[in-house]
Amino acid sequence: MMGFFTAGINSFMLYPLQITASDLRLDTTISTAQIIIFSSVFAAIIIVMVIINVSKKDQGWKGSGSSGKKTGGIFSFFALRRLARTMGLNREQTRMLDYIFRIDAVTDPEKSISTPSLLDRHFKRAYRIIEHSSDSEAEAQSRLNVLFSTRNILENSAIGSITSTRQLKDDTVLVITHGKEKLEVSVISAKEEHIAVEIPKTVLGSQIKIPRGNKLSVVFFTKSNKGFTFETRVIGYHTTHGIPSLVLAHSGQLRFLSQRRFRRKQSVIACFMFLVYVEGKGKKQKLAVDKRRMQGSIKDISVGGCSIKTNAPVQVGAKFKIEFNLSRKNIAVVGQVLRTNRTGMNTIIHVKFLRVTKKSMNIINAFVYEYANE
Repeated sequence: MMGFFTAGINSFMLYPLQITASDLRLDTTISTAQIIIFSSVFAAIIIVMVIINVSKKDQGWKGSGSSGKKTGGIFSFFALRRLARTMGLNREQTRMLDYIFRIDAVTDPEKSISTPSLLDRHFKRAYRIIEHSSDSEAEAQSRLNVLFSTRNILENSAIGSITSTRQLKDDTVLVITHGKEKLEVSVISAKEEHIAVEIPKTVLGSQIKIPRGNKLSVVFFTKSNKGFTFETRVIGYHTTHGIPSLVLAHSGQLRFLSQRRFRRKQSVIACFMFLVYVEGKGKKQKLAVDKRRMQGSIKDISVGGCSIKTNAPVQVGAKFKIEFNLSRKNIAVVGQVLRTNRTGMNTIIHVKFLRVTKKSMNIINAFVYEYANE
């Protein structure tokens, strides 16, 4: 047996395995197509990871509040960003709007923006969350300031309003600028290929014929008091629904006109006014407040100014420190009288605010938008 085993070993030594180095080499040749496929897959993975990371940062933005229900994936932040850009929101305001909508699980941002009552419901809830979740008073006021600046821009946004003259309703009044004249006409029909309006008339009732091809500038207001302007041209004249009409070209480029920068609320708020004057000369000048006070009643207010009814003699251009209580909080602002109107024994003064603290602005806005707890 041992001899057989020894013979086997000797036989193995005499006849080794016939394997060369080339037989041990792996086939590492990769085609160009395989390289392209691998690179594409790798790049796609990186892009997806970046998008997920950015979305998470935007959804959890500390600057807009860290509380509230996070419901990522409800709507695309990038789609909202495109929408916000058309409304003039900056990056901080866009992230605030994203935060507000995610709190209420909004699935249709454009519908919320175009429905004031629905929009205020979203903002009111966010207002209360920010008030109670902020780490400090300064942080709360800063975040509320962004919230109200966002709401104010949306207040003057054309989103949800008409985007084309084809949406004009019958009887809408258009103000046409023709040369130096401003002519009012009513829409007869805007549902056809062109806009048919009444032929403008002079004060004596005779028709004003505007030559075909003339370019016109038009302004109109919707029932919600939003103003728009557009450019058009005269197509000709026709009879529409039995009425002689001026035919104008349709326009899909309407520009939004904002009537007031800030929402205003009617009120009856007692206030005190102190005359403010300049004291000193040159670089040593400073504002001083007269100790004598005048009484008045704020009739309406916005974050930009107010109207005050008073029986005290007030001149246009005068500056006042105005003190009043709003939502059980004391407020002091500095304002300047822009104009006055006499009403019997009293005077209505229209004041533009010159100095308002961030906290006072938030209190006024919360009162105007009715977000504060009364």
